[in-house]
Amino acid sequence: MCFDAERAKLRAFAHDTPPMTAWHNLNATPFHTEKQSARGSRGMVVTNHPLASAAGTEMLCAGGNAVDAAVAALFTLSVVEPMMVGVLGGGFAHLRHPDGRHSILEGQGTCPQAVGPHTFQHDALAPPGSLESVGRLHSLGRGAVATPGNLMAWCQMLAQHGSMPLADVMLPALKHAEHGFRATAYLSDCISDNAADLALDPEISKLFLPQGRVLARGDKLVQGAYADSLRLIAQEGAAALYGGALGRALCDDMAKHQGYLRVEDLRAYSTRTPEPLRSHYRGLEIIGPPPPCAGPLHIGQMLKVLEGFDLKAMGFGTEASIHLLAEVMKMAFADRLAVTADPDFVPVPVDHLLSDAYAQLRRRQIDLSQAQHWSSDLAPKESAHTTHITVADSEGRIVCATQTINSVFGARYMVPGTGMIPNNYLYVLDPRPGKANSMAPGKRVTSSMAPLIVLEQGQPRFALGLPGGLRIFTSALQAVINLVDHNMSLQEAVEAPRIWTQGFDLELEPAFAPDMHARLSARGHAVLRVPNVGGGMNAIAFHADGSLEGAACWRADGTPIGTSGGLAREGVRFLPETRKA
Repeated sequence: MCFDAERAKLRAFAHDTPPMTAWHNLNATPFHTEKQSARGSRGMVVTNHPLASAAGTEMLCAGGNAVDAAVAALFTLSVVEPMMVGVLGGGFAHLRHPDGRHSILEGQGTCPQAVGPHTFQHDALAPPGSLESVGRLHSLGRGAVATPGNLMAWCQMLAQHGSMPLADVMLPALKHAEHGFRATAYLSDCISDNAADLALDPEISKLFLPQGRVLARGDKLVQGAYADSLRLIAQEGAAALYGGALGRALCDDMAKHQGYLRVEDLRAYSTRTPEPLRSHYRGLEIIGPPPPCAGPLHIGQMLKVLEGFDLKAMGFGTEASIHLLAEVMKMAFADRLAVTADPDFVPVPVDHLLSDAYAQLRRRQIDLSQAQHWSSDLAPKESAHTTHITVADSEGRIVCATQTINSVFGARYMVPGTGMIPNNYLYVLDPRPGKANSMAPGKRVTSSMAPLIVLEQGQPRFALGLPGGLRIFTSALQAVINLVDHNMSLQEAVEAPRIWTQGFDLELEPAFAPDMHARLSARGHAVLRVPNVGGGMNAIAFHADGSLEGAACWRADGTPIGTSGGLAREGVRFLPETRKA
């Protein structure tokens, strides 16, 4: 959806939709949750689609570990959530190992060698805050595709930390691609919202717009060509793309349509394993990927500032707390735009942003009575259409991974004969030269992803993440505050009403008090009611009794599945019956 259309849709929602039931007793739960959490003792899989959660659970029940389950879920999501994630995407996986180590596997997209700071021209007529290029050339079609990392990262994660063969963990995905599954309303709505772009490509439109009609809820979606691609991957692994037949198909199609990606880019691609970034809040340790993943860095920055305020006393969803959160968000976005990018190209002042001195400086600059202008120039553009999984097993492994093809349906075309939908990751980068996130050959895409694992006294307390583009890390921030300061249950924390701003409109979800619009407007905020902020969060809490609790929110098809019980006690026998006279 283009910027103007998206803004118009939000304005229409704000005009036509009354706020939901508000609350007044801040000592009680201020909203009703729509879903229920799940409990398990031997494993937990939470994804944004029930079939993907079931695929991961199948691996746990077959004797696999959390990594086997995570990779099975990710391949299945590429089938059942094709608008969100795929083998031609990118992302970050955050792993905790049974010995307590944390590791990051980065499969982020990179600029092809043929793309540089002058490849695209910024559209000066685009709305304020937009970094769209002339002709939408870096957001739609072949020219928008970055070198993908997902497939390599998934295969490496399984090979290094899993226990099952690739072909086995891919079986659920292959089944759903070959035999089909029933489309959800969520998938149908995504198709409908982007039908005009999808109709431009005959390959993708014949699948999601059969006979020109939007695939409806309950319709069966069969992806035969993608099933063939999955079979090849099951046989050859990542080599099928990075130098193999799938890579040649992708790049041959690029060459026919003036795209930039070449086989040489695929062959040169490699994943990375950077050291995790660690910050602290009220005695807890917050761990996640470092830049070019911006989420954990700026979550840590905001929490450091907020630690100087009594958020519990302010109360959840009050005028004072919303105003404070909005100001801290605007401050973080100004810093993010100015300095956060691929550290191989731009020095990112991580220590400075997380320092006590900088937090004190920023804290003093906040006006608790009036909104301020904190924005820095134009804002980056990231899609809200991503996916996230959180998986844990009984041996102490945790996989917290956020993956994407960027915009909904990525570049909104399909590689002929393969069923693969490429990313449009170049849309995240700045088409203007001389900026922190300007394009350069080999530059990694900056992301707001925030796959967090939070520790208390060295032990996992909760892990969470979500899709949502620029709204990811501020939504994850609010979930942390909900759990730590407002003492919410896990289900409440992921479903709680959210706010978001990067310095323009202050977005509020419907459940905030009806008069909150007027009260925040009086403080200088440009308030906009929206149907939702960010996407479907999912999380796992780790309880003192060793049990696992999984939760997913109403903003996606998220489903937690817990595994308990287990195999028979060793030594159990059926003794032969004896017959007495």
